[in-house]
Amino acid sequence: MATPTDNLRIKGQRLWDSIHEMAEIGPGVRGGNNRQTLTDEDGEGRRLFQAWCEEAGLTVTVDSMGTMFARREGEDKSLPPVMVGSHLDTQPTGGRYDGVLGVLSGLEIIRTLNDFGIKTRHPIEVVNWTNEEGTRFAPAMLASGVFAGVHDQAWAYDREDAAGLKFGDELERIGFKGSEPVGHRKLRAFFELHIEQGPILEKEERDIGVVTHGQGLNWLQVTLVGKESHTGSTPMPMRVNAGLGMARITEAVDEIALGHAPLAVGAVGHCDVYPNSRNIIPGKVVFTIDFRHPEKEVIAAMEAKLRERAAKIAADIGLEMEIEQVGAFDPVTFDPECVGRVRAAADRLGYTHRDIVSGAGHDACWINRVAPTAMVFCPCVDGLSHNEDEDITQEWSTAGANVLFHAVVETAEIVG
Repeated sequence: MATPTDNLRIKGQRLWDSIHEMAEIGPGVRGGNNRQTLTDEDGEGRRLFQAWCEEAGLTVTVDSMGTMFARREGEDKSLPPVMVGSHLDTQPTGGRYDGVLGVLSGLEIIRTLNDFGIKTRHPIEVVNWTNEEGTRFAPAMLASGVFAGVHDQAWAYDREDAAGLKFGDELERIGFKGSEPVGHRKLRAFFELHIEQGPILEKEERDIGVVTHGQGLNWLQVTLVGKESHTGSTPMPMRVNAGLGMARITEAVDEIALGHAPLAVGAVGHCDVYPNSRNIIPGKVVFTIDFRHPEKEVIAAMEAKLRERAAKIAADIGLEMEIEQVGAFDPVTFDPECVGRVRAAADRLGYTHRDIVSGAGHDACWINRVAPTAMVFCPCVDGLSHNEDEDITQEWSTAGANVLFHAVVETAEIVG
């Protein structure tokens, strides 16, 4: 059935210009961004976003986890809002589009509604979730996790970065520790547009990914303690090399993930080696393991196997070992009605599309616990993300934002 917005499209050039203006804040070394959460650069990006929202007539409020909500009032103020957005924080060597595309496409929806004088029955809120990336303060999706009741706020405030600075203190320092209690804001639905962060859509020449599910994730932090000693004068049989233990466990992670093919993935990402000197055998290493799969039982099986293999590796070398879970979420099934609206919008607009499972975690994965939720993917070049060479085309961003626009506005219900 036709709706009054069927012929409407967002202004792709305006969205594209906004994305690249935001990218001027916290520039990377080769064209990407370093705008890590709660840094001065994050604060500057937030203030620019707030200014744009206020220019569009939105009311901006901030909750006590620093998440920003920019509201366009609906005809019925008593109704819960349709929320749309993502995150503005980046990896240390992040791209220009991861997260930012979703936030600024939400703002573009509002600008387009304003252009045509369209009113909706439900309010619409554009959201910037705090600390989605989890690079500076683990775990990822921290603020949306508190919003959904997964994490305790006091625990979140105590998260420390590599320099020992606490999340709560840094939130206050940049001026974005709001007064609104987290999670008190009810919502009709949540939609998030994101780059795929994988190669499938580009390879198959599809414009849109209709995200039906999200992989589960398990982050394990492993600490191995051996004995520091001179690399030149310590006989090989007498070494207690924590670095060797990390190397062998890294190999085990790869073997375990391959053993649960084709959907399982696993890798060692972050690592710290102590004392990190070229002529000292490492006495301590701390590193993280990332396991993912669409089935919860498989993730549990991979962790169990890892613990078994790691214990034997540590014992063989003579290392002390501690394994701590520092982040996790169960596989996600997104709301069928919201997913259906995304799929129907892509059909109406004439975009090629396919159903897809998200291999990465997103704020939508937590919000799905408390409200109907769906995601839209657009392709990215070579599937590359979390890298300064991350790239998309203006046409891809426009297609994704158009589908997002129609799904959100349909859910918010046009008046008249």
